[in-house]
Amino acid sequence: MAPNIPGQPPVLMLVTDRKRSRLPLTEAVARAVAGGVDLVQVREKDLPAAQLFELVVSLRKVTAGRARLLVNDRVDVALAAGADGVHLPENGLPPGVARQLLGPGLVLGRSAHNLAILETGEIDAGQIDYLLVGTVFPSSSHPGLPAAGTGIIRDFVGRTPVPVLGIGGITAENCAEVIAAGAAGVAVISAILDSDDPEGAARELKAAMLGARPVKSRG
Repeated sequence: MAPNIPGQPPVLMLVTDRKRSRLPLTEAVARAVAGGVDLVQVREKDLPAAQLFELVVSLRKVTAGRARLLVNDRVDVALAAGADGVHLPENGLPPGVARQLLGPGLVLGRSAHNLAILETGEIDAGQIDYLLVGTVFPSSSHPGLPAAGTGIIRDFVGRTPVPVLGIGGITAENCAEVIAAGAAGVAVISAILDSDDPEGAARELKAAMLGARPVKSRG
């Protein structure tokens, strides 16, 4: 794994969506981290900076020393709130610019929906700590994106040294397929936040991933 990503694969990321969480978001995140979530990406794009800052600060309190806390897109909020890094959407800052702002010690991830991103030269192992690739399976969170299947994971794993995490419609029932395709982990929203027991849901996901056997890509 990249030095800024905690632990050994498989890594479990929770992407937040406070509008669909069955519990208050801070409580849901705290329970999910107790269940094994390694990375929490705060993705609340409708919040203005001040409210997003307050939310990140509250989530920092329940993740500190337990999981890495990332902010989607907003480098300024991440730095101000003492988060562990930033996740860049495909239309976000160039990774090199974001890395200059964050410095070498914070986590920097990037979304990728097709291999064209690898042709831009933006993805460099010295700047990006992981790629979040999808949509793997049909997803209610991204209904406009076609499901690419686990083949997209194999394609990315065979073409970049950066750890690849899968996202999109991933559940405890299918996450093993993503790990078997070579992913270093998965990211989920509904598989945890739709549950009345986020801790149990996270444990189930982590156990299913641990039971999978990665298949090396032939590139």
